[in-house]
Amino acid sequence: MAWDEWEKLKREAADGETPHTQLDQLAASGGAGRSDQHLVVHQDDLGAVGHEAHELHIALREQADIEGMGSDKQGTGGTMQAANEFRGRGFAMGPALAQSVRTWTDQVDSLLQACAAISNHLDYSRKTHAHDDAVIAATLKQADGSAVPVSELSKYFT
Repeated sequence: MAWDEWEKLKREAADGETPHTQLDQLAASGGAGRSDQHLVVHQDDLGAVGHEAHELHIALREQADIEGMGSDKQGTGGTMQAANEFRGRGFAMGPALAQSVRTWTDQVDSLLQACAAISNHLDYSRKTHAHDDAVIAATLKQADGSAVPVSELSKYFT
């Protein structure tokens, strides 16, 4: 719905006219509700999304680690060193800064886990479906040895 259409409906409602809402949709013959439409995902698409998730994982791991940045000999990062210094001098900012670093680190870890899960799942899905397709192609053949067309297979799933 466009902004001017929304404004028109508001004016009509204020004037006592009855506005009607209509959802946009495809015509029945154009695809909506048709049983012969199938979700198609290409292996390259899965690979591309999985690759981007992997690249994001690498970038996050390398660039978002504020806890470990500027680490001293004990492995304490610069931000945590500052938090400890503030805490040691009695500033309330010390514990707050330390909590911020812990929260940030927890959030980055969650994002890293999500990226890894997406990448791994898409790799697994791609390999599994390729294997399943190979098994189906090997077992479903017509009497003359040629592959069974998809249109023949679809009648078994309706």
